[in-house]
Amino acid sequence: MLGKLARQHDPNVLVGFDHADDAGVYQIAPDQALVQTVDFFTPVVDDPYVFGQIAATNALSDVYAMGGRPITSLALVCFPEKADLEILERILAGGLSKMIEAGCTVIGGHSIRDEETKFGYAVTGLINPKKVFANTGAKPGDALVFTKSLGTGVISTAIKKGKAEPAWIDGAAESMTTLNKQAADVIRQGEFRIHSMTDVTGFGLIGHAREMALASDVCFSFQASSIPTLPGALECIRAGYIPGGLNNNRDFAECMVEYDPGVPQDLRALLFDPQTAGGLLISVASEDSVRLTQSLNAAKVAAVQIGKVVARTKPLIMIR
Repeated sequence: MLGKLARQHDPNVLVGFDHADDAGVYQIAPDQALVQTVDFFTPVVDDPYVFGQIAATNALSDVYAMGGRPITSLALVCFPEKADLEILERILAGGLSKMIEAGCTVIGGHSIRDEETKFGYAVTGLINPKKVFANTGAKPGDALVFTKSLGTGVISTAIKKGKAEPAWIDGAAESMTTLNKQAADVIRQGEFRIHSMTDVTGFGLIGHAREMALASDVCFSFQASSIPTLPGALECIRAGYIPGGLNNNRDFAECMVEYDPGVPQDLRALLFDPQTAGGLLISVASEDSVRLTQSLNAAKVAAVQIGKVVARTKPLIMIR
């Protein structure tokens, strides 16, 4: 739909919606730009406080994925007219706790009555216009480093069906409430030759990898055995707890994927799982990948190399 709209031509827009990137970037000074994003969604867990934390973590993530530092946010609230306001209070409190952790000030927001609860934030950050990590720029020979693990979508579906085991819920909640701040700080402060970066969210690992590969005119090769998964994620796939978003992602992007015969069917499906507050996918010069991974791990950020960037050919994405 966006492609049908009139294009605005503003030289200060460094990254706009036509880039299919994580956030917009608007230059306001020679050495400073705004990075802006918005995200909100329906509850993915039962606990209102944890849901607020997840919504905040997810909204902040796109700023971190661009290499920015979030500074202000506006809350977006949809809440049923006759629902218990104490629930909304807990949601807001959970979100605020993560905004405080991020050093991001909540300066207002907007609410409407809605039959279904929805919550999130519009977030504004600051970024050096010469140090923007866009989804373009990945180079053949780069290593692909991934933080966090896959599986929040299928586990959230199991939660809604009342079938999730406590350990699965705890693992998914911990992942979804862990800010990408620590990872972004390591990346921003270190001397790593990072060429491209994105966060893995609603389009799944393959969907976001597809965007990076197309934008960079390269191909990605993933090592299936290296891709981290949350406890219970593969069990959810095998039990059929499949969110609609996973099927949509797979229908859209799997035509660009080639699997080795030995890649398990459950893992193939999980690669398309829509993530909430997912990890960062980083394309970094191969010579710096070990040092980057070690630095992230030292900062208590789960990070592993899961693949590499190769020259453009067919298929666009290979799973080995």
